[in-house]
Amino acid sequence: MNYEDIKRHFENTPPPKEVDWTPWAKITDTQVFLKSCYTTIRNFNGPIDRCPAWWHLRDFYILMKKTAQPSGESLQEIQDEENTPQGASETLQAV
Repeated sequence: MNYEDIKRHFENTPPPKEVDWTPWAKITDTQVFLKSCYTTIRNFNGPIDRCPAWWHLRDFYILMKKTAQPSGESLQEIQDEENTPQGASETLQAV
């Protein structure tokens, strides 16, 4: 899973406007949050795995997948995405 895949996912299935991410973090406008992540990732100079916005976007994606109704994707596939190294660095460098 890379940045472009996650962006396409959220374009096709937008998250709710507000999300209680953790007891201490609430996103009041998920579209603003996502745009901020996309912009920061696109402008980050360095390895993608060192970009805080990449980790926020990835964690948010995983949260949304876990809380959504399973649509053919098993819990094991979601857990595999959590543990798989990102291939986004090649994608971002090419952009």
